[in-house]
Amino acid sequence: MKHLLFIILLIFSSLFVSGQDPDADYGWWNELHGWESGDPGWRNWMIISPGYLGPNALPVPGVKRGFLRNKTEIELTASNHFHPGDPTQDISGRLYIPFANSKIAVEMYGVIYEHFAFSEEIRNERFARIENGKGNAVGDLYFSTLIQISKDRKFPNTLFRFTAKTASGNMLEGARYTDSPGYFFDLSFSKDLGKKETGVFRPFGLFGFYSWQTNDELNLQNDAFLYAIGADYEKNSWLFSTSWSGYSGYKNERDKPMQLNFEIRKDFKSKAIRIQYLHGLRDWEYKTVKFSFIWKLRPVK
Repeated sequence: MKHLLFIILLIFSSLFVSGQDPDADYGWWNELHGWESGDPGWRNWMIISPGYLGPNALPVPGVKRGFLRNKTEIELTASNHFHPGDPTQDISGRLYIPFANSKIAVEMYGVIYEHFAFSEEIRNERFARIENGKGNAVGDLYFSTLIQISKDRKFPNTLFRFTAKTASGNMLEGARYTDSPGYFFDLSFSKDLGKKETGVFRPFGLFGFYSWQTNDELNLQNDAFLYAIGADYEKNSWLFSTSWSGYSGYKNERDKPMQLNFEIRKDFKSKAIRIQYLHGLRDWEYKTVKFSFIWKLRPVK
């Protein structure tokens, strides 16, 4: 439990990271974008879309595989997002708690600390108001409810997920987070082929709906079709996984992010490590490496 308390303290302490500097001079921004007194405020210039924000603002949701793990997990992740105009590093946390014999679970996750240093070109394209492009930010918190619909039957493993995105992230002025809520829900499916002794091949897929609030007065919400397909290979305590995932918004403002995901996970008795590589294909132009350390605890009855 001391690890859980540590992560919670980090999350709450990070909420005190300051946002926009009230003493900053934004004359350069006004001149650059032709803003004059009486024009709509600067927030109306921002484009609330994954292609015009930082890597953690509206990311493609993590892919579920149709079933719940049976142990509580506390995960701490260090990520490096490679981008020629927006290199970003962050630390994130995740808390996963299954109960009711692993038929239901709750999950909380988010970026605890983010460091960024974007270029002048990126700054201007995103209408960001941080002149030197450098700073730190706090991410949004996500809360999920997961319900196991079917598992270990002739019908594929089936999992329902509903996730709410808070507006806790700061640095809208740096085009890092949306400063607005959102939500998504999906159904994921998988089927185990083979035996644990010789290795299990597990194809999986996912479809759902993703919605987030924008600043467009005519279309205050962007709605998207959420999808993923992939496969696992699991043997002994090793997991190898690859998948293709994304979502497709309707506003055609770089709101159709698509990526490839690769993962290796090694489980031990009470711990696990995980390495991920995310390769952006469209509207999310980052190449991301993630390293995670996971503590596994006894399941909640």
